[in-house]
Amino acid sequence: MTMRVLVTNDDGIDAPGLLVLARCAAEQGWEVVVAAPETEASGTSAGLTAAAADRRVAVADRTLPELPGTPAHAVAAHPGLIALSACHGAFGPPPDLVLSGVNLGANIGRQILHSGTAGAALTASINDTRAAAISLDVPLHPVEPPHWDTAAAVLRDLLPLVAEQEPGRLVNINIPDRELADVGPARWAGLARVGQVRSRVVRSAEGQIEVGSALVDDELEPGTDAALLLAGHVTVSPVRSVHDAEAPHWILPETWA
Repeated sequence: MTMRVLVTNDDGIDAPGLLVLARCAAEQGWEVVVAAPETEASGTSAGLTAAAADRRVAVADRTLPELPGTPAHAVAAHPGLIALSACHGAFGPPPDLVLSGVNLGANIGRQILHSGTAGAALTASINDTRAAAISLDVPLHPVEPPHWDTAAAVLRDLLPLVAEQEPGRLVNINIPDRELADVGPARWAGLARVGQVRSRVVRSAEGQIEVGSALVDDELEPGTDAALLLAGHVTVSPVRSVHDAEAPHWILPETWA
């Protein structure tokens, strides 16, 4: 059977990385459906909060000129809700694989918890669907266009491996933003505690909270996605979503006063 694939992102339906990923999936001979937020939804994690008061979400059919015949939908929702909806048959038969990206900027370390790109993949995985979150390490202040051609070349080799995962498994992939000849081999990578770019939250005097990002110069943990990506490697990080943990050594109450 032909693998059915949902392609989504958090940069929005018009993002160039979405088209790169959809094209790479179509080149595998897979049945591709695109469903992405109508506007940017970065930092939304796996949030399902985009439904209106009547619990209905607007969906508009779109045409992708470079992928004629590929169904595409602009959805007034966060990527987590889009992935959940797809797994429940909102865009045709449930997908065998959910691909989220290619994100404009890396998603590394434990901060992927906050990423809408990763949120879509995490949501798919807890619905027993194979998934991958994919990002290109474009800097905060780029001086040249993103190397989308590099991302495409890497994905042509990695996507067949992603598709071989067991249902419910997911990987987080980061690709260096450089010429393909300068990209190192792919490496399995653990999630860094922190990366080069960290969240910056400031309480202002006007009764507001300012949220942004900042570059830091701390030494990176060897062998982590942050360190390996900085060294020019493609990083592949297996990630678990919500799962049971070992219970603490508490003595729980048997009766209540």
